[in-house]
Amino acid sequence: MNTAWQHTSVLLDEAVEALLHQPQPAPAVAAAATYVDATFGRGGHARRILARLGPQDRLIAFDKDPEALAAAASISDARFSIRHQGFARLAELAPASVAGLLMDLGISSPQIDNPARGFSFRFDGPLDMRMDTTRGQSVAQWLALAETDSIAQVIRDYGEERFAGPIARAIVARRQSRGPLTSTSELAQLVAEAVKTREPGQNPATRTFQALRIFINGELDELKQALAACLDVLAPGARLVVISFHSLEDRIVKQFITRHASDPFDRRAPYAPARAMRLKAICRSKPGAAELAANPRARSAIMRVAQRTSA
Repeated sequence: MNTAWQHTSVLLDEAVEALLHQPQPAPAVAAAATYVDATFGRGGHARRILARLGPQDRLIAFDKDPEALAAAASISDARFSIRHQGFARLAELAPASVAGLLMDLGISSPQIDNPARGFSFRFDGPLDMRMDTTRGQSVAQWLALAETDSIAQVIRDYGEERFAGPIARAIVARRQSRGPLTSTSELAQLVAEAVKTREPGQNPATRTFQALRIFINGELDELKQALAACLDVLAPGARLVVISFHSLEDRIVKQFITRHASDPFDRRAPYAPARAMRLKAICRSKPGAAELAANPRARSAIMRVAQRTSA
């Protein structure tokens, strides 16, 4: 692992404080509490959590990225373990066994900054973008076979890109004339030629790269599965803390919390049994001015916190 590719955890103090906050009464779990870092990354949040846990507590981490597992190997704390799995596998944990669960969504700085991973249009590298490089299809492999309509739908749905159609047609035309795209610079140049206008300060390829990364890793579907699992694995009184970095993620988290923390009375069926509220919304936070000055990549972060009810 190249130490030049460092990651600064966003909302580090705020997230850990929200996660470990002990309501009254305390979560109904065993004296040795189990916490979960569902997206280990480079372990910034995990190390801070471990520094706050008791001697009998434990922290379980999840991550799909082999480089994240390599970073986790430097943690010798017996209270810590990590699984080479995506956080959709949270459902495998025992019901009501978790005293607090953190999700730090999106992509880490080492993934962006390492050209070999193919996540960034700022560097020339293979057009990969897989979080887990040991399995699955790369972006280049998918674009080499996908139909124009499928490419356009992905870029439109996951990138909210209004030029999705022209970009998709340009990708297929390039494939037919000169062969498939294989590098990030090739894709970035093609998108720049297809996108006629763009917001000031934003690279034309930003939305396309985001869309392809989200799609190839199944990020939004995995987030929905993980959130649903939280309702089962969180103990009453336990906290769910989610940090998101773009509107698609945050919308899913916001709607999930709202749906399970809303008025249980259904006015459409006034005589039906009341639906128990399963979450209590606690807060929504963004990085402060000092953090933004030190880490500009935190500018789009939103943290939402909810607490599992006893229902």
